[in-house]
This record gives sequence, C-alpha cells and structure tokens, in this order.
Amino acid sequence: MKEITQDFRNFLYLAWKHLSLPSPTPVQFDIADYLQNAPRRAVIQAFRGIGKSWICSAFVCWNLLRNPNLKFLVVSASKTRADDFSTFTKRLITEMDILKHLAPRADQRGSNVSFDVAPAKAAHSPSVKSVGITGQLTGSRADFIISDDCESLNNSLTQSMRDKLTDNVKEFEAVLSPNGKIIFLGTPQSDMSIYNDLPTRGYNTRVWTARMPENTKVHRYDKKLAPFITEGDFHELEPVDPNRFDDLELKEREASYGRSGFALQFMLDTTLSDKERYPLKLSDLIVMDINNTIAPVKLAWAGSPEYVCEDLPSVGFTGDKYYNPMFKSEDFGDYKGSVMSIDPAGRGQDELAIAIVKQLGGNLFVQECTGLSGGYTESNLTKIATMARDAKVNMIIVESNFGDGMFTQLLRPVVQRYYPCTIEEVNHTKQKELRIIDTLEPVMNQHRLVVSPQLIRKDFDTTDPNYQLFYQMTRLTKDRGSLRNDDRLDALAIAVAYWVEQMAVDSETQLQDHREQLLKKDLENFLEGTFGKPQKGDLWF
Repeated sequence: MKEITQDFRNFLYLAWKHLSLPSPTPVQFDIADYLQNAPRRAVIQAFRGIGKSWICSAFVCWNLLRNPNLKFLVVSASKTRADDFSTFTKRLITEMDILKHLAPRADQRGSNVSFDVAPAKAAHSPSVKSVGITGQLTGSRADFIISDDCESLNNSLTQSMRDKLTDNVKEFEAVLSPNGKIIFLGTPQSDMSIYNDLPTRGYNTRVWTARMPENTKVHRYDKKLAPFITEGDFHELEPVDPNRFDDLELKEREASYGRSGFALQFMLDTTLSDKERYPLKLSDLIVMDINNTIAPVKLAWAGSPEYVCEDLPSVGFTGDKYYNPMFKSEDFGDYKGSVMSIDPAGRGQDELAIAIVKQLGGNLFVQECTGLSGGYTESNLTKIATMARDAKVNMIIVESNFGDGMFTQLLRPVVQRYYPCTIEEVNHTKQKELRIIDTLEPVMNQHRLVVSPQLIRKDFDTTDPNYQLFYQMTRLTKDRGSLRNDDRLDALAIAVAYWVEQMAVDSETQLQDHREQLLKKDLENFLEGTFGKPQKGDLWF
C-alpha cells in the first residue's frame, strides 16, 4: 500500500490493469511522474491520443486516496467534456477495490458531475466537480483545478474569442484555495494558443511531442520539451512512444490532419514557419491532361526532379513546383461523377467564381476553376449553364451565404433551359480560411488533387494575381482575412468538400457491405455445422 500511495506511477499501473489496458507506456509514466512532482502552476502539453485526461483522472483518485478532504474542480471547453472527466473518475472510485471505500454515502452528494468521497468532512464544495469554461466558476473552492482541454477549436477561432477565454481562465485564481494547484492539460489549437501566454504568468510548461523534433526545430520549444525526449536516445523524427503511435500510424495521421494540423496536434509546435503557415503547396498537386469523360484509374505522385513541370509558370514560393505523375495506369474509367461549385461573391462586387471537379478512384480532377466579372447578368448565367452542359456535371452547388439565395433563384430557370440538372445550396458558418484549409490540405497532402497544365496557364494569364486560383492557394493562411480575394479557391474547396463527404459515405457503405458479407458467411458456416449440409434459400427461414 505504501508503494502505491507514495508513487503515482504505481497507482496508474493498477488503474490501467483494472481497465484491462496494456501497461502504461514510458511516456504515460513520465507524464504521471511530472503530475506528481509538478509545481503549483503547471501546463502539460502532449500529443493527441496519449491519454492525458485518463492519466489525470487517475491522478485525482490517487490524491483522494491519500487525502479524502481535497477538493477538485475540473474545467473543460464544454460542460459535456468536463462531465466525462468526472464521470470516469467516479467510475474508478466505485470499481477499483483499493478505492471503493471512497464511494459517496447515501447522505452525500453522489451525482457523476458533483460528488463527495465517503471519508470527506462536510463542506460547501464537493470532492469532485465538473464545469464548462463558460459556466459558473465563482462560488466554488478547490485545492486542485484541472483544466482539461479548455481551449478548443470552437472557442479560439478569433482573437476576441481567445481574449474571452483568457479572461475566463484568470478566474481560476479566485476559486483556488491557498497553496492549491492549477494544472492545464491541453493541445494547442492555433499558433496563437492561450497556452503560449501561461509561462509569462508563472506556469511551468512541459511538452511531449509524438516525434523527436528535427534538430533545426528543437529551439522552437524554448526548453519546454520533456527531458524524457531531450535526454532520451531518439533520432530526428523518430516516434517517442511507438507503443502508442508507430511511424506508420504517425504518417497516416499527418496525411489526415495535414502538415499544419499535425504540427499543432502531434508536435505541439505553435511557432509555424512560412512553410507551415502557408499549408497549400503547388508541389502537392498532380499535373496532367484531363479528359472530359474518362481518367486513369490509378495515379501515383513523386517529388523527384525528373517529374518537375519545368515549362509551367509557377506563382508559388521558391522551390514550390508542379509535378507530373510518377505513374499513370493504362486502364481508364468513366468518372463517378462531376460537380460544379459557384461562389457568387456578393452581387457582382467581385467575380463569380466557378469550379468543376470530377472524381474517380479516390482522385479529384479539377477540370475548370475560373471567374466571371459582371455579377448576376443574363450573359454570365448563360455561360454557367453552358459550362455545366459541356462538362456534363451531375450537380451544381451554390454558396448561399450572400444574397439569401437570390443567385440560385436567378440561375435555376437558366440552367433548366440549357442543361437541366440538380442545384443545391450550401451555407457555411465556420471561418472561411479554416474551412478551405481543413478541406484542401489533407486531400493535397495525399496527392489526390489533379489539375491540367491548360488550367494552370489560363489561370496565370489572369491579369490581377489576386484573382488567380494558384496565387490564392499558395498565399492562404488560417488568419481571418489573410487574402484580399479568395473566391476561386473557395469555389474549389466547396467542390472538393462535396467529394470528400461522398467518398466517406461510399467508404462506410463498402465497410457495411463487407461486414454483412462476413456475417452471412458466418451464418452459413454455423448452419452447415448444425445441420450437416449447406442450407438453401432464405438463411433466416
């Protein structure tokens, strides 16, 4: 018992065993050690998926085992997340043999989100309480405040949101008991994360990255990297916790999150370089001629010098070049579909932006991305309809944020006259820059976006660079208003988003079909084993 109460790592081992989990990884043990010995103001930043919340929940239980009169306040970005923390904590208390004596008595507070432990003395504040960051903090008292991911994407999008979040966090000091501790658990959501400001307020920050950072980037962490990493025998970009995420898994995560997202979520790097600040690269595209009706079933990309498109004009930053495909299958297939997306751009004040994107084999082929000046004229509406006809699109998607759908109402009869097809509207509430990057970056990182050299040359001939698709692509950042014009890029993102959603649905359908086939096979085997011969007809009788 003494070994358990004196060293939190021993308790964590028991908790993991109780939960039927593998033994804690070295990184999880290191986080546990830091939790036990951390100063009164501490920040734990660790890569997504390491189990920070579960470790800290066990930490709460361990402290209550040692001193049942302690008070814990759990604060998260949402009340639901905070409640999940306290619910899990109570579950450990009621299930683990070593903790069962702490379970609340009938005359004590016993809800999952606000409960006492049995040996605790009567007090206004419960032993464990959960609350959202925007909830009522005043009136509570706590010896420990656990801030579990209080910064989320939804509450840190803008500077005003971050300012409000910072003000809410300052309320912790008014709630904390004398000599109490505040522990932040979190993953930064932007390069302007509130976690960056906490060291100036006396907080000690320790960072656990998913990989050993490159030597040239170690200085970015300003000595915050955990000694486990800096003093360990790790090579550049080597996984620091391969039992949790091996190299292949991290590469898959990087492809999914995109470079900038991976830098924040897994490398905890908020000091993004220009390369990371501008996440959409021309070099991630595949350049090839695009046919109107068919395309290669398979394509492969490689960033080797022999595949560089030397004859194409590039508006990218130095070293950002276009590449031909390394491999193009001889088998061609019909496109699975074709969509046109339109950004009306506010009643003629800017150009009408149009993108046409087709899909085959998980690749997206950008047949057209251009702009029309002059607003909602009959001439422009007719051009759009004939473009849809010539490209044989299956659907037209219109951004409806401007004009209350007026553009769609004007377009619909013209399209019906020239090329009847489905028209749908989409409305977005997410910050445009974030939406575009979150849509395009993963697709481009996986080299799934194909453009034609004809489109590149045509786009380059656009007189004003601000209206060029590929200029917009390479200059976009996550900062609000980072581009003067982004209409063509937005139109492209709308079309790509449609296909990403469709491919996700198709993938789920295929998975379900596969599961049903396996179930059917298992049932056939069962019936054959039971009745001695294969059953004919309806297997369900």
